[in-house]
Amino acid sequence: MDLEKIINQPNVTIVDVREPNEFQGGHIEGAINIPLGSIPNSVTKIKKMSQPIIVYCRSGMRSGQAMTFLKTQGIKEVYNGGGINQMQDYKNGKPKKSIFSFFK
Repeated sequence: MDLEKIINQPNVTIVDVREPNEFQGGHIEGAINIPLGSIPNSVTKIKKMSQPIIVYCRSGMRSGQAMTFLKTQGIKEVYNGGGINQMQDYKNGKPKKSIFSFFK
């Protein structure tokens, strides 16, 4: 499934894995901030979240790590949204190709 369709589903959960100061500087509307370093301690909470789950950060690297970890914890519907700019493009229906789109 492509991210443009996933991000606009009514039941999607969007998780920003950047640090709180980055999140406060701007984030995707409706996103929940769980910094990458807090992901391992938040697995139970994340498993209770509505799926699919899209994780994003500034560039896609941290969100890629978060996605990989969450998949190892049994969360099947988790996707790497890449960076915040890519996520905004997906929200606006103007996705651009990203190297991270290959790591779903």
